[in-house]
Amino acid sequence: MHPPESRLNPPGRPFGPSRFLNQRSFAALGLAGMLTAALSGCNTVVLDPAGDVARQQGDLVIVSVLLMLLIVIPVMAAVVIFAWKYRASNKDAKYEPDWDHSTQLELLIWTAPLLIIICLGAVTWTSTHLLDPYRTIGRIDHETAIAADAKPLEVEVVALDWKWLFIYPEQGIATVNELVVPTGRPLQFKITSSSVMNSFYVPAMAGQIYAMPGMETRLHAVMNKTGVFKGFSANYSGAGFSSMHFAAHSVDDAGFAKWVGDVKASGKQANTGQTADAPLPEAPAAMPLGGNLDRAAYLQLEKPSEKVPVIRFASVDPELYGAIVDMCVEPGKMCSSEMMAIDARGGLGKAGIRNVSMLEYDKNGRQAGTDATATPDAAVRKELAWVRALCRQIPGSAPDGTIKAPTDMRSLNGAGLAAPQSIGLGQEEARAPDSVSRPAHVSLISRN
Repeated sequence: MHPPESRLNPPGRPFGPSRFLNQRSFAALGLAGMLTAALSGCNTVVLDPAGDVARQQGDLVIVSVLLMLLIVIPVMAAVVIFAWKYRASNKDAKYEPDWDHSTQLELLIWTAPLLIIICLGAVTWTSTHLLDPYRTIGRIDHETAIAADAKPLEVEVVALDWKWLFIYPEQGIATVNELVVPTGRPLQFKITSSSVMNSFYVPAMAGQIYAMPGMETRLHAVMNKTGVFKGFSANYSGAGFSSMHFAAHSVDDAGFAKWVGDVKASGKQANTGQTADAPLPEAPAAMPLGGNLDRAAYLQLEKPSEKVPVIRFASVDPELYGAIVDMCVEPGKMCSSEMMAIDARGGLGKAGIRNVSMLEYDKNGRQAGTDATATPDAAVRKELAWVRALCRQIPGSAPDGTIKAPTDMRSLNGAGLAAPQSIGLGQEEARAPDSVSRPAHVSLISRN
C-alpha cells in the first residue's frame, strides 16, 4: 500500500507535466506565433477605412465582438479552470455526484447572455437604420456635419459582363473600370446591372450593395481620405468575375475638377495612349474607346469581355442610364415600365400581339427581336407611338426611395428614426401629364 503522498505522485510517474505535453505546448505557441505574424500582414481596410460610413460599420463590428467576448472569455476561462481544478491528480477537489441544481448558477447562465443579446439587438437595430444605404448621410465624419446646402455627387453605376460602367450625369462623362470621387463630399450611387446580379463593393467607402438587372439600388457614402482604393464585385457572375475589379480614386476638389476636364478633353483610354482605333485586349474589336457613349456604343460595350482596361467617354447620352434600368436600350425595344403599364390596363389587344418581339429580354436569344424592331415600318411605328402615348411616364428616373438622415446622429438615439422605405412603398405619385391613370407600382421612367 502506497503512502498518502503517493496519490499525487504515483510510482514510475514523474511529478509535473509530461514531455509530450511540453512538446505540444511549444508547438501550440509556435503555431500561434506564426498565425499572429500572418495576420499582421493582412489588409484591415474594413476596420480602418477611408469613408465615414465604412468606419461606422467597422465600429459596429468591433462593438458586437466586444459584447460577445463578455460571455465568450468567461466561458473559455471557466473551461480551463474547471479542467485544472477537477483533474484526475487533484484528490482534494470536492466530489458531488448527486449535485443537479444551483439557482445562483442558473441566474448567471441565463441573465448574462440575455443582457448581452439585448445590448446587441439595440445597437444593431439603431445602426442598421442609421446606415441604411438608401438613407442620406448626416455627417462627413464624427466632427463634421453635412452642410445644409451640400449637393451630393451623383454616380450611376452599371455592372456589365465583366466590367464596371460609371456615369456622371452632372458632368456628362462616363468611365469604365475607373471611379473618381471628391473627398469630403456626399456621394449618391444609383446601381443597376445589364444582365446578371453583381455586387458593388468598395471596402474603404461602405458596405457592398447588390446590382440587379431591371432594378435600381442606392448607396449614400463619403470618402474622408485621398488615395487609391480597391473596388470589385463581391458576387460571382460568371467566367470573368475574378477580373471584375476597378480602382476607386479619392481626390480633392481641384483634382476632381481637373480629372473631369481631362476626360472631356481627351475622351481616350486612360494610361495607355491608345485611341479609338486601337482594339482592347480580350475584348470585341468593335468596342468603343472614348468619344460619345450613346445607345449604339453601349450595346457594343455591354458585350462580355474580360480584363478591360480603363476607358473614358467625353460625353454620354443623358437618357442612357434610365434606358438601361428600363431594359430598352435597343432601338424599338418596349420598356419594362411600358409593359407594366399595359399589364395594369388589362392588355391592349392587338397591340399586345404585334409587340411580342419587343418583350423578349433574353440576352442570348433576343437578337431576332432586336432585328425585327431595328427598322420598324410605318404601321409598327404608328402602333408603337400609340402604345407609348398611352403608357407615357412622368419625366424623371426610377422612383426615388431616398430616406433623409435624422437630425440626431447619436448611435443609440432612435428619436425621429423612421423605418427604411427602400422601395418607396406608400408614397403618393403625381399623375401623368396626359391625365391617364397610372398604377402606383409602375416605374417613373420616361421614354419618347
